[in-house]
Amino acid sequence: MKALIIDDEDDVRQVIRLSLGRVGGMDVVDASSGSAGVGLAAETRPDFILLDLMMPDMDGVETFGRLREDARTASIPVIFLTAKALPSEIERLRRLGALDVVVKPFNPMTLADQLREILRGAA
Repeated sequence: MKALIIDDEDDVRQVIRLSLGRVGGMDVVDASSGSAGVGLAAETRPDFILLDLMMPDMDGVETFGRLREDARTASIPVIFLTAKALPSEIERLRRLGALDVVVKPFNPMTLADQLREILRGAA
């Protein structure tokens, strides 16, 4: 299973790479901005995208919109990653078409299993 992480924070990407790669046995690619992530998604065609909501320049919602506009990436499941755990915000992201929302801080030892469960539920 291939995951694409789009997050502007280097340390968060590193933790997720280790969590999904080493602990979860997934292939992981990552991007530090929304625009880089959109290009990488089209190039690598991951099985899912873990997308940070709060990023400078192009935030997660705008990035999500760009992913949905491109035929090559429109059907890739997107799971948002956010510290904004308000139920209204989570519901808004789901209404936009996100598969689900993972709240920061997350447990790196169980993140891969959590994401697999979300993906299984959508199948």
